[in-house]
Amino acid sequence: MIKNLKKWIPLFILILILISFYLFGFGKYFSFSFLQEYRHILKDLVAQHFVLSILTFGILYVVVAATSLPIALYLTILGGFLFGPVVALIVIDLSATLGATFLFLTIKTTLGEVFQEKATPWIKKMEAGFQENAFSYLLSLRLVPIFPFWAVTMAAPFLNVPLRTFVLATLIGIIPGTFVYALLGNGLGALFDQGRMPDLHIIFTPEIFLPILGLAVLSLLPIIYKKRKKTNGNTES
Repeated sequence: MIKNLKKWIPLFILILILISFYLFGFGKYFSFSFLQEYRHILKDLVAQHFVLSILTFGILYVVVAATSLPIALYLTILGGFLFGPVVALIVIDLSATLGATFLFLTIKTTLGEVFQEKATPWIKKMEAGFQENAFSYLLSLRLVPIFPFWAVTMAAPFLNVPLRTFVLATLIGIIPGTFVYALLGNGLGALFDQGRMPDLHIIFTPEIFLPILGLAVLSLLPIIYKKRKKTNGNTES
């Protein structure tokens, strides 16, 4: 009984952090107006304590990714502003993957087990179809910014995606979108000087969105090839 309760503790902690974020109004500290006012102080802190700043930022991003707090996009832009696009990309990519993996494992060992016990044959069949090409499916979902990061993370355990597949697809798939917003953050100071705020929908402009969509389509080519090969095999027989 105690052992069963222990496996739920991580989920309860994540829920507690999520509730506390809204209850104590921490959202006000993650706004562009707040950043505009205190940007010079933050820049000075980073300059004086660069390594500590990166570690603190990385840990914060892990928590945000694990709890699905709605400030990940803001943090990505902030990372580009504070550390530059390359360093921000590396830190965010690793931190987001780590946080998402923690959430993935937490759901898999709690709600995922309950779901598997009650899954119908139709769901089992859908799960098997997804698992056959899990990496390609998951990579395409990570690449296309239409699908929320948290939604893909929470769906993966219910589809019984292997841990290694989940980690690799997440680590690779979020690179393009992360880099776009880190670049946006890198030019944030100039926008503030002009009295402007960043365009959060920049990733949906054709010159950015279409290449990313193209990558997502490419990631699905192995699935298309398998299906065509299977169809041709059935036709020949």
